[in-house]
Amino acid sequence: MWLWTNVCNTVAAIAIMPPPRMMLVVTGDDFGYCPRRNQGIVDCFQAGGISNVSLLVNACATKEAAHLAKRYNIPVGLHANLSEGIPVCLSLQRASTLVNEHGFFLGKMGFRHALERGQLSMKQVELELKAQVTLFVELTGHLPHHMDGHQHIHVLPEVCKVFAQVLSDLRIPYTRLPVEPGLHNCPWLPAHLQSFYTQVEKDAKDSIPIFKRYGIRWPDVYLGLTTMGQDMSVSRLQMALGHALAAFTTADTCSSAGNQPVVTAELMVHPGYPSHPQEGGCGEGPDDFSQSADRQHELSVLRDPSLLAHYSQERVQLCAFKDL
Repeated sequence: MWLWTNVCNTVAAIAIMPPPRMMLVVTGDDFGYCPRRNQGIVDCFQAGGISNVSLLVNACATKEAAHLAKRYNIPVGLHANLSEGIPVCLSLQRASTLVNEHGFFLGKMGFRHALERGQLSMKQVELELKAQVTLFVELTGHLPHHMDGHQHIHVLPEVCKVFAQVLSDLRIPYTRLPVEPGLHNCPWLPAHLQSFYTQVEKDAKDSIPIFKRYGIRWPDVYLGLTTMGQDMSVSRLQMALGHALAAFTTADTCSSAGNQPVVTAELMVHPGYPSHPQEGGCGEGPDDFSQSADRQHELSVLRDPSLLAHYSQERVQLCAFKDL
């Protein structure tokens, strides 16, 4: 009888529990990449489409981006970059394991291949990460509210431990954990992207014990791999938000002790206007993605009135990492 009464009480409590609301950090990545990216990010922020940005400190329009963040009071974190452009740390710009013969980082896949072969110095990774934080502080006047990795380098084996140590030492509380609900149910993703994203997810899952050991936090749910560029639409973002709420289990709901449960989530996005040729990047010019219409497509979707109305209808509150 006692057991049945408690089961009934639990079911009743779940039944009357208000549906969860979401605190959603919509992060515009690559702030500073070029003037056109900067302007698109500012326009998107002012329209309510993003609530947070991630700054590249070694890009061609970084100083302008930092100025714009101050002018428009845009919450900003650090998009740590070990794969594109030139190191910030002067001693690593020559004869470093992190750069090629021309002094540039090794690229998204080049960095990964060198790591797999054991050719990268983790001490040099640490020096560069700390140099980028130092420059961030000089540009913005404060520590990053969060710190993630350009092209997801921060969850890679070995690198994630150095990354976590730097975050802990500098008391930067939040990072990004790219493990996305629904990743494997996206027929629109081509095979090569599905393969890369699956590896990113595996690396991210493997990094969890390390980040936890150093006391680093991240939102409950991550979104954004499946909705980049032309793959983004209002309906797909709505579906992704539904996946995020579904990932918040009944156990989580019960633990709220009668209060309205809250899901925290991050949506990674890349709004902007197409880069002009030869204007942008981190020293080698803008890439094809930045010169395409994909960035502006994201900007349009994120500002769509129906998406903004959906946030309100579904109790989704846009916020920044500093608000979590």
